[in-house]
Amino acid sequence: MSDATGETVNSVARACLVQFRSITAIEHAWTLVRTQRQMERVLDGVRRNPGPVLYTVVNQELRRQLADCCRQIGVAGISVLDPVMAALASEFQEESSNRPGLQHEMDAEYFDRIEAMHYTMAHDDGQLTDDLSEADVVLVGVSRTSKTPTCIYLANRGVKAANVPLVPGVPAPEGLLRATRPLVVGLTKDPARLVQIRQNRMRQMTDGEQDSDYTDLEAVKREIAEARRLYAKQGWMVIDVTRRSIEETAAAVLTMLKDRRQEGAS
Repeated sequence: MSDATGETVNSVARACLVQFRSITAIEHAWTLVRTQRQMERVLDGVRRNPGPVLYTVVNQELRRQLADCCRQIGVAGISVLDPVMAALASEFQEESSNRPGLQHEMDAEYFDRIEAMHYTMAHDDGQLTDDLSEADVVLVGVSRTSKTPTCIYLANRGVKAANVPLVPGVPAPEGLLRATRPLVVGLTKDPARLVQIRQNRMRQMTDGEQDSDYTDLEAVKREIAEARRLYAKQGWMVIDVTRRSIEETAAAVLTMLKDRRQEGAS
């Protein structure tokens, strides 16, 4: 339950629940809870579906109501931000403002994210490769190495991310090879796993008919090897995404970008 969008508490809940593999959790979500009337609906829901309650609420009266309800029905009520907020208040010697949704205010950072998203969508899948000078990151890789979703995730973090596919028999775009400002990262994947993903994709799109080279293991091995030779020749950083989620790949890219910027500043 949250007095804002619920993104924070949802992320915390999911990060914790995955550690309990024998448990199948049923989630009940209430967001933008900021009035007494809205809180009454939440309390009715908790009484009908008792279970641990994770919440982010700054209004003290609403917090008291929720805590009282949890005690009465014997379930855990957990304010997920309290330990962090208490530690920061002690460190800074300052009380928090207790205003809900501050992280979603339309400040400069918000508009940076919007601009990054526009840039990323305009430079998706090899579009506008002659115009990569404004990119922060360019992801390069063969088909089905999660370039687009990783770029979208990065854009949500305010990073202008373009991506360029490598197509067998087609030279890499000159605009990519000339790019010096952005961090260029080559993505690679285990060929056998890549074949599985491509086969599934082709079945969804073509009713079972498949391009032999696109899904042939030996052809895919050559495709991956050629891509890696290009990465080495250009001196690009490389990430093997075989066992990485999109979030993990993006985190690795952000670390590389941070290190690059620090080196440039020193």
